[in-house]
Amino acid sequence: MVDTTRLIGAVDQFADRLRAAPQSRLQRGGAAEALALARELAGWAQKLESPEAEPREMPDAGMFAAADQITVAGRDLAVVLTTDGEVEEAVRAVAEAQKRAGV
Repeated sequence: MVDTTRLIGAVDQFADRLRAAPQSRLQRGGAAEALALARELAGWAQKLESPEAEPREMPDAGMFAAADQITVAGRDLAVVLTTDGEVEEAVRAVAEAQKRAGV
């Protein structure tokens, strides 16, 4: 079993910063960036779990749900990752999205 602690920590940190961010920051792209990351992580997890199935897209539940969406998607992905390299790739994706979100 691969250690996904770093991924869970990165996702939780991003989610916490989104929750603490002012609405204006979320409107300026923070929430959209988080949704894009949640969709990316969810799609990745779905492909690993069911490679033959067409991935379903995570819906846009609004800017105030973005933190919860990345938390769910990140934890779903953490369950199915099998290598340290995959974990590192996911951690980088979260860090890059957080930087782009400005939180």
